[in-house]
Amino acid sequence: MKTKKILITGASDGIGRVTARELAARGHHVIIVGRNEAKTRRVAAEITGKVDWMIADLSRPAQVKQLAHDYQNRFECLDVLVNNAGAFFSHYGKTSDGIEQTFALNHLNYFFLTDLMLPLLIASNGGRIVNVASEAHRGCELDFDNLNGENKYSGWRAYQKSKLANILFTRELAKKLKGTRVTANTLHPGFVASKFGHNNAGLWGPAVRLTQALFAINEDRGAETSVFLADHASVANTNGEYFDKCRARKPSLAALNDDAAVRLWQVSEEILTRFR
Repeated sequence: MKTKKILITGASDGIGRVTARELAARGHHVIIVGRNEAKTRRVAAEITGKVDWMIADLSRPAQVKQLAHDYQNRFECLDVLVNNAGAFFSHYGKTSDGIEQTFALNHLNYFFLTDLMLPLLIASNGGRIVNVASEAHRGCELDFDNLNGENKYSGWRAYQKSKLANILFTRELAKKLKGTRVTANTLHPGFVASKFGHNNAGLWGPAVRLTQALFAINEDRGAETSVFLADHASVANTNGEYFDKCRARKPSLAALNDDAAVRLWQVSEEILTRFR
C-alpha cells in the first residue's frame, strides 16, 4: 500500500479529527489543519501515527494562501486533500475581508485551497480531492444577486447554500480535471453528534445540542465516507460524484445545474482575484 500524504482541514475536532485518526492508523502521513494552535497541537499528539499540524483561519483567503505556501515548502507533495472545515452561523456576519462568513469558510475556502494545492495533486500518482458537503443542500438554489447574504439573511439557508456550492464546485472541478489522474468527489457525512453548531449564541446552541443528542450518529460513523473516499481502491477513478454512506447518490436538481456551476466558478474567481 502506498503511503499517502493527506491534508485535512477542520481536523482539530469532529469528523475531521476522526478522519485524521483513521487515515493515520492506516499508515498514511496526515497533516491536520486547525484554527486554534493549542487544540490542534494536542489533537495531533493524541493521534497514533505520522501526524503533523498547521494553523490557519480558513475564512480568510490570505491565510488560505499562506497555508498552501507553507505546506508546499514543508512537504513538497500531496496525494489527498480533504476539505472538511466548515461552520454554521445563526447570525449574519462578515469576515474582515468583507465576505459573509458562511460563504467565506464553507465555499471560498474549499475553492481557493483546492486551486492552490492542485499542482501538487496533479503531480501525485492519482491525487484525490474530497469535499465534505451535506444533505442540507437540498431544497435551495444559489441566489447570485445575494451571495454575500445581505438581503434577508437566514443562517440555516446560508448553510444550505454553502453546501450546495460545495457540490456545484466539485462537479465543475471534476470536469476540469479530465485528462489528469486527479479525482474530486463530495459527500454527506450524516447528521453527526459533534461540536458543530455549538458556536452559536442564544437558542441555536442548545437547540443543536438537543437535536444531536436525540437524532445524531457518532463521529466515527460520520467520518466513514470521508475515509472511504480518501483511501479506498474502489473509488480511485471515480470523479464528480456525491456520496452518502460510502455509496454514490444523486444530489438535488439544483446541484446538477451545470450553468449554476459555471457561474459559481466565475464568481468565486472574481472574488478571490485580489488575494492571489
